[in-house]
Amino acid sequence: MGSSFRLSFTRSLAAGLSAALAAGTALPASAQMAPPANVAPPAPAPAAPPAAPEALPAPPSAAAPQIKVPPAMMQGPASVADLAAGLLDAVVNISTSQNVKSDDEAPMPKVPEGSPFQDFFDEFFKGQGGSGPQSRKVESLGSGFVIDPAGYIVTNNHVIEGADDIEINFANGSKLKAKLIGTDTKTDLALLKVEPKKPLTAVPFGDSRAMRIGDWVMAIGNPFGLGGTVTVGIISARGRNINAGPYDNFIQTDAAINRGNSGGPLFNMKGEVIGINTAIISPSGGSIGIGFSVPTELAQNVVGQLREFGETRRGWLGVRIQPVTDDIAESLKMDTARGALVSGVIEGGPIANGEIKAGDVIVKFDGRDVVEMRDLPRVVAESPVGKAVDVVILRDGKEQTVKVTLGRLENNEEAAADEPTTPGAEEGTDQAEPPAATLPAADVVLGMKLATLDDASRKTYEIAADIDGVVVTDVATGSPAAERRIVAGDVIVEIGQEAMKTPEDVSARIEELKGEGRRNTLVMVSNKTGELRFVSLRLE
Repeated sequence: MGSSFRLSFTRSLAAGLSAALAAGTALPASAQMAPPANVAPPAPAPAAPPAAPEALPAPPSAAAPQIKVPPAMMQGPASVADLAAGLLDAVVNISTSQNVKSDDEAPMPKVPEGSPFQDFFDEFFKGQGGSGPQSRKVESLGSGFVIDPAGYIVTNNHVIEGADDIEINFANGSKLKAKLIGTDTKTDLALLKVEPKKPLTAVPFGDSRAMRIGDWVMAIGNPFGLGGTVTVGIISARGRNINAGPYDNFIQTDAAINRGNSGGPLFNMKGEVIGINTAIISPSGGSIGIGFSVPTELAQNVVGQLREFGETRRGWLGVRIQPVTDDIAESLKMDTARGALVSGVIEGGPIANGEIKAGDVIVKFDGRDVVEMRDLPRVVAESPVGKAVDVVILRDGKEQTVKVTLGRLENNEEAAADEPTTPGAEEGTDQAEPPAATLPAADVVLGMKLATLDDASRKTYEIAADIDGVVVTDVATGSPAAERRIVAGDVIVEIGQEAMKTPEDVSARIEELKGEGRRNTLVMVSNKTGELRFVSLRLE
């Protein structure tokens, strides 16, 4: 496959037999050996005295529930031959070619002028036709599947990315050139179109949300260019984040997936596509039973938009977010860490009237729970542009519902992508002055030396004019502030959801929170460019 994950696994029959023998497991009857005919069987051993009967195990306690497994479940799945026979024609092999220009920069040996070998070296090192850039053809293989008899085919973006030529090979041996309709790099999906002379066999999308861990699935694809290959396994896990993109929500399966399976379908036992095989984990290139598929709950909407518009049109909330850690949850008096903490609101975005503010925690979006931060970008992106949605937020310890009309996420709007922010990882952190070893206790609050944010300090630390708060001028090593990567030049904007204007405001607010018995507090920090983040500082 063309993904960043790689694979390989082999197993020795001899090793399996050795393990079986070492464990005392009887081999099948067909593997047992009879003694030679001309060798008398060994004399029977004398009968051993009967052993004392073993104590029977105690009956299970009535309080311990016994799991009842139906006999059919213990026998494994029935044959999938009939199911596979009806699906093979809808799964295709995709071959692509790309012309790549490469500069031939091989060093050319020096030969005497007029040497009879001069022409040979010129040809060998510069290539036919003289010196300069040469062109070579790169070919790759992948899989796909037909979703419409009219000729629409789904595959992975990385299967066809950069291709000059895309050819579809069908199970009956026929071939058709394909046209690219659209791609989506964030989910690694692509839609192709061929012009068949007669309707093609197509397969429907199923509901991946109905699939459970342990359900049987079947993959069909083109591993290593071998053609239609069927493998069977189960769903090993759901909702996997493998850092492949901003909307990771992969199905994990142990059905064998190898290079060339990319873009192929993962079927349920009804013959419906519930995933698009995309990535695998492997140390050496072969299947080790850890494969990942894009679920149809995400893919179906993307494919529909590619078909209708030739591009994706995702919803956009216009906020920057970060995780709600246990410390932040405690600071906000939340029972459990959940939701996405809003660290900033994009100017000019959909939230124009302050419906959502920095410091709010989004716990539900359009009726769907936001369990962790990465849930929010996905559910927002899956929502239609222009839709008015209800967003449940936590503000000042209370839940409230606000209504927001979604904008459209443009591909080039990196700063406005509802992207998560990483606390303490902003630009400029590594350029700040190193923290001081010790600071006078009287001038320090939680390890920070503070000053009023005036024109002189703005100039010293190059702080933008639209940032308000209290500037940090020094940080003590090992202090609560240093633990949270606060550095000189950062600005304390809020503490405990109250705005800070002077160093005295900071000291007073900290003492107030300590008097309430708080062990930590939520602090809004801005870097010199105005990027906001929240950190939880220990008060003890």
